[in-house]
Amino acid sequence: MKPNLKFFGVVLTTMFLALSCSDDADDDVNMNEESYETTFEITDAPIDNANVKAVVVTITDVKVDGNSLEGFSATTVDLSALVNGQTETLGKLDLGAKSYSNLELVLDYDTDVNGNAPGCYVETIDGEKDKLEASSKTIQINDAFEVFADAQNNVVVDFDLRKSIVESEGDFNFVTMGELSSALRVVNEETTGEIEGTVQDTESGSDKIIVYAYKKGTFNAETETNGSGTSNVTFANAVTSAEVSGINNAYSLNFLEEGEYELIFVGYEEDANGELEFNALLEVESATDIDLGALNVTSALQLNVNVVVTGTIQ
Repeated sequence: MKPNLKFFGVVLTTMFLALSCSDDADDDVNMNEESYETTFEITDAPIDNANVKAVVVTITDVKVDGNSLEGFSATTVDLSALVNGQTETLGKLDLGAKSYSNLELVLDYDTDVNGNAPGCYVETIDGEKDKLEASSKTIQINDAFEVFADAQNNVVVDFDLRKSIVESEGDFNFVTMGELSSALRVVNEETTGEIEGTVQDTESGSDKIIVYAYKKGTFNAETETNGSGTSNVTFANAVTSAEVSGINNAYSLNFLEEGEYELIFVGYEEDANGELEFNALLEVESATDIDLGALNVTSALQLNVNVVVTGTIQ
């Protein structure tokens, strides 16, 4: 039987077209999977305890979707030094442009990077070290972040010490794992702004003033001042906070995602042991007629919000 040359020609043509389409599909997949170098940094919202000199944690791994950061090696960090926008770089990872919600920090509670004990602790102003520990070494952060195409992606992990640590009769420890996961937030610096300003106070007699940033309309005085959750954390729903300090009584609220915020100013008294106790919510007025209950934060703008304390709300 003679072979059907016409039939074989059709088969070869079909195979060629199929392979060509397959190559095009592979090219499309590779384009969609383009990745972008993403730098991960850590910062801190300060702890509101005057008796604390340092809060040290030893991080042994940082994972995104189960993948460890490139260039990361175990590090021991004094988180309390990373305030007012200061950060420490943890490492980098090539990631696709999309949203991520699986970020983990792995801690070593027992030893630091030099083999000294403990690995995580609070150091008080008298030099004593109180070990910090939780029920798991892995903190699963309950927050999402975005990686953008053709942008300088700096992802900042805000380890909010005020929400993360509780004290009972001089003994410091981490809050519950659920509360600890919620105490850390993650943002891409590309979409954040900041609020800075000063506070003039000749009325309240406060030993310390803390300013809290809330998403507009979310502050509830009764709930926030009485504490919430298993660990009874006060002002737990604030996005971040800052101490008013220095000769200019200045504050800086950093890495705020774009949106509208309200600022709450709180006065504290220092007791005989150097611990800060809630005194009162402060009545304040903007020095420049800015609406303190509807501050619009964008990535392209640094807001300057100077206030004057006019009284207290008991």
